[in-house]
Amino acid sequence: MRELRDRVAVVTGAASGIGRALAERFAAEGMRVALADVEEPALEAVRKELEGRGARVVAVPTDVSRAEAVDALARRTLEAFGAVHVVCNNAGVSGGLAATWERSLAEWQWVLGVNLWGVIHGIRSFVPILLEQGEGHVVNTASVAGLVTFPGASDYTVSKHGVVALTETLHHELEARDSRVRASVLCPAWVNTRILEADRNRPHELRDVEPVVSDAEREEVEGMVRDLLANSLAPERVADAVLEAIREERFYVLTHPDWKPRMQERFDAILGERDPSLTQVL
Repeated sequence: MRELRDRVAVVTGAASGIGRALAERFAAEGMRVALADVEEPALEAVRKELEGRGARVVAVPTDVSRAEAVDALARRTLEAFGAVHVVCNNAGVSGGLAATWERSLAEWQWVLGVNLWGVIHGIRSFVPILLEQGEGHVVNTASVAGLVTFPGASDYTVSKHGVVALTETLHHELEARDSRVRASVLCPAWVNTRILEADRNRPHELRDVEPVVSDAEREEVEGMVRDLLANSLAPERVADAVLEAIREERFYVLTHPDWKPRMQERFDAILGERDPSLTQVL
């Protein structure tokens, strides 16, 4: 899809981070944008800012973990703009630090509900619209954590591996139909976002009663991750890469080439070329 002006984009997680950068980039290209996020005040602030720049946008409060909410987002987008051309299933959260066997059901439900089920709902709600139109592009946000593994973050890693597998399957299904609808999977590494603050939007019923790691251990890891995030890739750079992938109809969107050796190690281990390694990758 080369020409984007006057086309319609939908972005979930649009109130901050990569989602906000995507919305701003699409608006700058002259696209109409449906902004979706569960954090309503921040979503409204983005809407006002983009409209102040002359963009045509609509803000739709959306909890992507709920199928009916994503269905409502699709209906509202069509009501506002009459079509959908680019769908970025981008909303995501991070889980807490814990060994896999110590992780609570609430933690699994929270992370998988947003990161994986949010993408599933986005595909189910929007792909039929794109197929009926005869064109469009779906971009699902995964992570390098969908291509390698992170000890202590099994819920996040499982969710992102799921998004990669889901998007690869979608890609092959669309090809088998000889469809003009395309799919891409975005796999960034460290990006300067507020992902460590995702708990601000966690539903009360999915909050853990007791932490499974000590405050000191959690603060040490979070401090290290905050330093990494503060000195990492700007969300705007990721948005540029996504826009380029849409125009070039490229499936994998890898924003951090320095992670390719780590990916190669894992694939070599799968193929029996070397012993599996669980090297700490933080």
